[in-house]
Amino acid sequence: MIDLQLLRQDPDAVRASQVARGEDPHLVDEVLDADARRRSALTEFETLRAEQKSLGKRVAQASGDEKQALLAHTKEVAARVKALQADASEAEARALELTRSIGNVIEDGVPGGGEDDYVVLEHVGTPRDLAAEYGPDFVVKDHLDLGEGLRAIDTERGAKVSGSRFYFLTGIGARLELALLNAAMDLALRHGFVPTITPTLVKPEIMAGTGFLGAHADEVYRLEADDLYLVGTSEVALAGYHQGEILDLADGPLRYAGWSACYRREAGSYGKDTRGIIRVHQFHKVEAFVWTRPDDAYDEHRRILSWEKEMLALADLPYRVIDTAAGDLGSSAARKFDCEAWLPSQQRWMEVTSTSNCTTFQARRLGVRERTEDGMRTVATLNGTLATTRWIVALLENHQQADGSVRVPEGLRPYLGGLEVLEPVR
Repeated sequence: MIDLQLLRQDPDAVRASQVARGEDPHLVDEVLDADARRRSALTEFETLRAEQKSLGKRVAQASGDEKQALLAHTKEVAARVKALQADASEAEARALELTRSIGNVIEDGVPGGGEDDYVVLEHVGTPRDLAAEYGPDFVVKDHLDLGEGLRAIDTERGAKVSGSRFYFLTGIGARLELALLNAAMDLALRHGFVPTITPTLVKPEIMAGTGFLGAHADEVYRLEADDLYLVGTSEVALAGYHQGEILDLADGPLRYAGWSACYRREAGSYGKDTRGIIRVHQFHKVEAFVWTRPDDAYDEHRRILSWEKEMLALADLPYRVIDTAAGDLGSSAARKFDCEAWLPSQQRWMEVTSTSNCTTFQARRLGVRERTEDGMRTVATLNGTLATTRWIVALLENHQQADGSVRVPEGLRPYLGGLEVLEPVR
C-alpha cells in the first residue's frame, strides 16, 4: 500500500497518480477523512483515559454522596472511552481498506494513458526479412508448426491431459526450456543474485501483500480447501521471504533469482493467442527479485533492465523496449519496462520480459524494513523476468530456416551440448 504519510503531506501527488492510472482520485479524500476520524477519536480517547485514571483515585478517597456521584460519572466516562476506542478501530480499518485500494504512486515520467499508450524507448537488432532470404514464395512457419516438426511441442496431448492452454514440451523442447532457464540462472549468479527454488503455493496474506489480489485477482488460482494460492510468478514467494523482518542493506541490495513453475488462469483472454504456447496456464520462469533502499530503487530498476537485455542478446532476438503507460501498470508498480521480441509469423511485437519498480508498496504491506541512523524505514522491492517458457516462441520463429530446422543462437549452444541446429524429426 502507499505511504500514508505521503498521502497526508502531498495528497495532490497521489490524486494525480490515480488520475493517470484511470482510477478514482476521490479515494484519497476518503482515506484522509477516515484517518482524520481515527486520529480525532484517539485524541479524545487518550484525554478521557487520563480522566478515567484520575477518577479512580478520587473515588478511592471519596465517601457518601460524593462517591456515588463520582462512580456514576466514572461509568459514563468508561462507556465513552469504550465507544471512542471502537470508533478509532473502525476508522482505522476503513482507512486501511481504502488505502489498499489505491495503486502505487507512479514515478515521474511514466507515460499517461492506457494499454496502447506506451512509449518505445529503443529498438535493438533488426528482424530478419525471411522472404528476401528464402524467396518470395517462402511461407513463414509459426512456433507451433516448427515445434511440432521438431517434436518439441505437443499441445494436442496437453489438451487431452489437462485441457486448453496446456502443453507438453518434449525432447529438444524440454531441453530448450532448460537451456534458457539455466542460462538465466548463470547470468543471475554472475551479477550476485542468490539462486532460489521457490514454493508455488502461498498463503493469502503473502499473495495480498504483493498486490496480486486486487483488480487482477481473477487471474490467480486458489485452492479453497487449503486456503492457498498458486503463484503466477516467483516474485510472490520471494516478496514473502522476508515478511516482517528488519533487513541489513549496508552492503547493498539483496538480490534473489527465483526459479519456479507459474500458473495463471488467463481470465478474460478468451480467443487470444489460443494457438501454441504464447498464452498458457502453466509455464516456468526465472525471476529477478531485489530488496533495496528506496533511494537506490531507480538505478536498480535500470540495472535489472540491462540484465534482461543481456539475456536477449544471448538469445540473439530482435526486440524493443517500451515504457508502460500508467493505466496499464499493475497496482504495485510505480514504473514498468517491457522488452518485446519480434514475432515473424504475426508480424508484431510480443512481450518476453518485464521489470517493475514497486518502490515501498509491497514492503509496506509485508512489514519489511531496515534500520537507519534516523530510525526504521520501509525498504523498496523490484522484480524482472530473466527467462521464461514464452521465449521458446520467439527463438523458434526468429531462427527458423527454410527446411523447418532452427538455428541455435551461439550463446545457448553450451546449454544444448554444442548443438548448432535443431533438425526436424522425419
